[in-house]
Amino acid sequence: MYQRFFGLKQIPFSIAPDPRYLFMSERHREALAHLLYGLNGGGGFVLLTGEIGAGKTTVCRLFLEQIPARCNVAYIFNPKQTVIELLQSICDEFGVRVAPRDSGVATVKDFIDPLNTYLLKTHAVLQNNVLIIDEAQNLSADVLEQLRLLTNLETNERKLLQIILIGQPELRTMLAKPELEQLAQRVIARFHLDALSVDETALYIAHRLAVAGSKSASPFSRSAMRRIHQRARGIPRRINLLCDRALLGAYAGGKQDVDARTIETAAREVFSFDVQSRLIAGVPWHQSVAGVVVGALIVAGAVLALERQPVTSRIARKTPAVVAPPVAEPKPAPVVAPATPPKPVEPIVLSSDVRDLATAYRRLGRFWQLTVAGTDPCRALLKQQVYCFVSSKGLDEIRELDRPVILTLRDDEKKEYYALLAGLETDNALLQIGGVYEKVTLAALERRWAGEYHTLWRGPAGYHKEVRTGDRGPEVDWLAARIATINATAAPAPDQPYGDALGASIRQFQQSQGLQADGIAGPKTFMRLAAAGGVAEPHLQRDTLAADATTGK
Repeated sequence: MYQRFFGLKQIPFSIAPDPRYLFMSERHREALAHLLYGLNGGGGFVLLTGEIGAGKTTVCRLFLEQIPARCNVAYIFNPKQTVIELLQSICDEFGVRVAPRDSGVATVKDFIDPLNTYLLKTHAVLQNNVLIIDEAQNLSADVLEQLRLLTNLETNERKLLQIILIGQPELRTMLAKPELEQLAQRVIARFHLDALSVDETALYIAHRLAVAGSKSASPFSRSAMRRIHQRARGIPRRINLLCDRALLGAYAGGKQDVDARTIETAAREVFSFDVQSRLIAGVPWHQSVAGVVVGALIVAGAVLALERQPVTSRIARKTPAVVAPPVAEPKPAPVVAPATPPKPVEPIVLSSDVRDLATAYRRLGRFWQLTVAGTDPCRALLKQQVYCFVSSKGLDEIRELDRPVILTLRDDEKKEYYALLAGLETDNALLQIGGVYEKVTLAALERRWAGEYHTLWRGPAGYHKEVRTGDRGPEVDWLAARIATINATAAPAPDQPYGDALGASIRQFQQSQGLQADGIAGPKTFMRLAAAGGVAEPHLQRDTLAADATTGK
């Protein structure tokens, strides 16, 4: 309803789990890192807890996307089951066939025996098995005890089943009970997903607006941002509900700016039965409910009036914003088309911390879910089979490589500073400058940038030079495996030399990618092979271009 009014292509604050709107705070990255660590922990329990709407499911989905191919996953989303029902669900998820009983009721042994056989068989072929249980706070004590017993299925080297429990904060309270002490001792990694901070809330809102197509300044004032964090308690789902209602209220009142008063009105509507929210606001419950009813009637009447009146364009933005006094029946201002569309602002001069390349690499590493430590980030990343790449060939090459990069910019005094390029369109670029996302025109960017950039790529262990005919080692094995994946052929045996057949395939691939077809595999060849062969890497955002394509613009 309000998208066109605010210059948006989509609804920015839907509570649907759209991956395009994913915002990974530092806490979410740490939670994901704990899950990935637990995957290699050799069995036992991994615990992820957080408030309702804090983003646990989002983290879990990212985790599922990064699970290796040789890992089998059973996902239980309805834990309100008996022991027998849960065992049956686990067997169904893993595809374990359980022989039906001729007579009588099924027992625990009927499921444990075939499950154990399955786990041993998959372990023998180097496959891992992970059981994920969502909403685990709903598990009963006897079911939790049965899960503990499942972790007894093991070989001499390791346990056969990794169990991940995801739930609300009361799950931690449950596991602190004396009767569950044995289970608690088997938790090898645990993480509690806290709410977003004030600054992260502002970044979250800016990110969702940018993805939704906003090309102008945020409609939310600073005081409104603070009030959003206060009333939503930094929980992403509550932020979405509150911001969506606040934009609707501003639209109904014909206002392009969302101030703290509008946020307060919206909060009383969407959190009307939220005791904690009312206590924060200091409003008695009966006054709060009455305000909700009156506010809803006002907004409904205003929206109905707007729907009867054709809207031709968005209202031209006015600065500075003036907060209008409250009125009983807000009427929309006349719609006036702006003479020219709003232009993205110029890149700002950064604070001193982003004049340090190591800091820029640490921020780039967050796109890759990597922790980049020390003053020599490229050396530190070698341990994670991630390599640095530096070039001065500009935007065309960046578009082809399709990954976030560090741009080396220059301020008005010609001093260097750094920004992260997170998105790239035909005429605009999405920069992350000092932790804030900012959309700029390519013309404005070129006035600050001479074409140099830094980026990362994943590759084989121990890579240190270009690979040529006659070479042998992990780099050659990696190339051969990627080519086999792309051509859908059997993977060759390891430790084979770089021969004519592989060289011909590499040259053919280089030619198809617009690279120099010389059969010499350098970083750009490795990057293109990784992208074509399914290696998990971040990509540049192109959301508004995709939206234009679907609407035929």
